[in-house]
Amino acid sequence: MKRLFTNIACTGLFAALFLTAASSSAQTYASNEAIGKKATAKADSGSTITTTTAAPKAQDDTAWHPQRRLWGYTFGDFYYDAHADATNRGPETMYNGVPTYRNAFQFRRLYLGYDYEITKKFKAEVLLASEPNANTGVNGATSIQNGDNLVDNKMAFWIKNFNIRMRDLWTGTDFVIGEISTPGFALNEPGTNGPTSLSETTWAYRSIEKTITDFHKNNSYDVGAALQGTFDPATKNFGYVLMVGNNTTASLLPASNPNTGFYKIFYGDIWGKFFNQHLYVDFYYDNAKTAPATFAIGAQSHSIKKIFAAYVSKPISVGVEAYTQSFTQGVENSTTKAPEDATAQGLSIWVRGNITKNLNFFAKRDGYQPNSDFINTDSYTVNTNYGSYNPTVKETFWTAGIDYNPTKNVHFMPNFWLIDYKDNRDPATTGYVAPDHTLVYRFTFFFTFGK
Repeated sequence: MKRLFTNIACTGLFAALFLTAASSSAQTYASNEAIGKKATAKADSGSTITTTTAAPKAQDDTAWHPQRRLWGYTFGDFYYDAHADATNRGPETMYNGVPTYRNAFQFRRLYLGYDYEITKKFKAEVLLASEPNANTGVNGATSIQNGDNLVDNKMAFWIKNFNIRMRDLWTGTDFVIGEISTPGFALNEPGTNGPTSLSETTWAYRSIEKTITDFHKNNSYDVGAALQGTFDPATKNFGYVLMVGNNTTASLLPASNPNTGFYKIFYGDIWGKFFNQHLYVDFYYDNAKTAPATFAIGAQSHSIKKIFAAYVSKPISVGVEAYTQSFTQGVENSTTKAPEDATAQGLSIWVRGNITKNLNFFAKRDGYQPNSDFINTDSYTVNTNYGSYNPTVKETFWTAGIDYNPTKNVHFMPNFWLIDYKDNRDPATTGYVAPDHTLVYRFTFFFTFGK
């Protein structure tokens, strides 16, 4: 009886709680319905009701993923020097001083780079380079440029690029500062406002040989600051580069050097893509003042004016690059004993194309006259400190080969490398050297990773 009474009491209590909750819900519903009816009535009567809605929470930007990219770029050859110039002309070439019949496996370039996006706005770039030549001297013990060996003959890395980029300083223009590539021929940075259609990128076979201006020592990189921009940010068919640099590339000049802190080099470039981006046109200019070679000579300078044009398509692409370079008081005439201006001129023509899906071809011819005002019965000494300038030697360079590309970013390229030398002086002039050449056969390999 007691248990029955307890069960009846619990059941009654549960029923009471349920009815109370139901009644409360009904009252709440009735209250909300009444409020709704009142609001409708007011609206119907012409009254304006203002409601405030909380703003939706902003969604996180999940589309952008910061770039953290380690990458490499390497090419080299097995080469055979079939014939060497008897007097070792062409000190700017990689085979100057290499004896006839020498053969070796050789790296010519090793890059190790790292790209780091700090934010969507700021990107840092680091590039370590080793660029040994077949004639590389030990620790600068020879006059050959670009010697990248340590004292113990081991290959060494050095800093080629180290910079920070600010994207869209204003719409369509990036600001870059540090050790950076110049607009001479080498810029190619997709995802930025910099150009991707300059001569080296369009030639596409730096692994075989440099562009003509690079070959003759135009700066490919320098410490300075640049604006890299497009006039039409949406399509990026037209753009420009403005840069000021130290004109020292990667070298650290002491404060006592007369060029340090007093003179700068200025670079300018305007580029365009036409006919649905098949025709590339590029105009380049640079100018640098340098310290006088001697008090008697006075101030010196050098500048380059260049035009590059290419038609890029499948199955064939062709390109032409022409430039003129002036050296103010760059030479001294040994007959008149007076300093003179010198003007170098160069013309490069190349072609490349497809044979099959994985097989391509390329060919290139460069002509170089170091002094268009050369009097062949006179002799000249060099005043300018620009590269390895020699006003007496005319050069004609040829290369051609086949490119087997078994997979993306891997290339095997049998080719020949030939440069003819001709003395500008009359054969009766003292010091005249008969025409000669350097001929090298190569099996070149080239691969990249991480980009």
